Amino acid sequence: MSFLLSIYVQPNSSKNEIVGEYNGMLKIKIKAPADSGKANKELVSFLAKYLNLKKNQITIIKGHISRQKIVSLEVEEIPVDLESFLISS
Repeated sequence: MSFLLSIYVQPNSSKNEIVGEYNGMLKIKIKAPADSGKANKELVSFLAKYLNLKKNQITIIKGHISRQKIVSLEVEEIPVDLESFLISS
């Protein structure tokens, strides 16, 4: 099953972490700079580790060059703490 999450990414942070909510989106700080897709790559790695998924189960659908992203997760069920950031299809 596929779920879409609305995510706001803050690159160049001191550590990778989920911060909370920002304008209705899940805010995630990422250490990597927003340069040549480095932050996107680290975001996928971070989410894979956080959600115990394989990287190929996570896809950035929209926002490759923006801080605001739509991310697809291929999972059976979404963790409760992320439910409020789901996008209805």
